[in-house]
Amino acid sequence: MYEERPSRLAGAVLWTSTPTGGVPRPVLPDGCMDLLWNEGRLLVAGPDTRAYVPDGPATAWAGLRLYPGTAPALLGVPAHELRDRRVELTDLWPAAEVRRLRDGIEAATHPATALEELALQRAAPPAPDLRRLVDALARGRPIAETAAELGLGARQLHRRSLHAFGYGPKTLARVLRLQRALALARQGVPYADTAARAGYADQAHLSRDVRALGGTTLTRLLRDDP
Repeated sequence: MYEERPSRLAGAVLWTSTPTGGVPRPVLPDGCMDLLWNEGRLLVAGPDTRAYVPDGPATAWAGLRLYPGTAPALLGVPAHELRDRRVELTDLWPAAEVRRLRDGIEAATHPATALEELALQRAAPPAPDLRRLVDALARGRPIAETAAELGLGARQLHRRSLHAFGYGPKTLARVLRLQRALALARQGVPYADTAARAGYADQAHLSRDVRALGGTTLTRLLRDDP
């Protein structure tokens, strides 16, 4: 069973997942990075460019999904170094420090809340212009217009996007467009209308993007929703 709620950390989401005996659900790209707790391990999920399907036996997880662009300041590593990767926090921070944090989370009643406390102590808000970039692309604004409004040239925007999000602005816009389409489809909007409203050329374009980023069909994704 999957559950989530807004975090006290701006823009972040706390979530937990417990085994139900079903087939593991794919984790879709969303522009975010996650701080994870699983069976005594602290891990980081980097920004995805394709669906991630957990392997191995199902186990309980707790996580803090960080707002796009906030993880590099917390972790001390550029997002592009973690693209499409799951790594142990000890790969990024000193082992003794991670052991201390791990012991504290293991003793906590709610590991997800303990992850939140960790992040609240260390996280910094995203740069205002990058926050505006995410907000604009999430609404479907064109990249060039948004960059011009922010006073960022194409190279500067690409460089800062790689560091903050793990990929360039075109990929970020594509990921956020997929999330926009999923939100519409989950509300019961017909697929053709979903495609038009989310910014796709047509329904076939939506289907291709869902397959490329999600690894399956839109109908299957909606059926597998918790």
